[in-house]
Amino acid sequence: MKQLAQQIKNLRTTKNLSQDELAEKLYISRQAVSKWENGEATPDIDKLVQLAEIFGVSLDYLVLGKEPEKEIVVEQRGKMNGWEYLYEESKRPLTRGDVVVLIFFCSYIFRWIIH
Repeated sequence: MKQLAQQIKNLRTTKNLSQDELAEKLYISRQAVSKWENGEATPDIDKLVQLAEIFGVSLDYLVLGKEPEKEIVVEQRGKMNGWEYLYEESKRPLTRGDVVVLIFFCSYIFRWIIH
């Protein structure tokens, strides 16, 4: 997850935010942000969502450093209705980004259920 650590640091500095300012926006300690950026800890899914919103990027871009492939697929296929799009997407194999987002989402749901 060193890639995620570097991505958080790059996006934070691009937005001209200090670790303290980012921590304040997320209601966490500066030390937590520091651990994320050093790769010593990983943000929970809810914090990843908040980070993506603060930085104005997608979760795919935040976690993997690339834009979602779904947007590219829609542009390549042109106009299609929602059902056609879902059918075409169901044929596509899962990418590593899909799996990462799915794991974070499932862990978030699991935490929500047990609390």
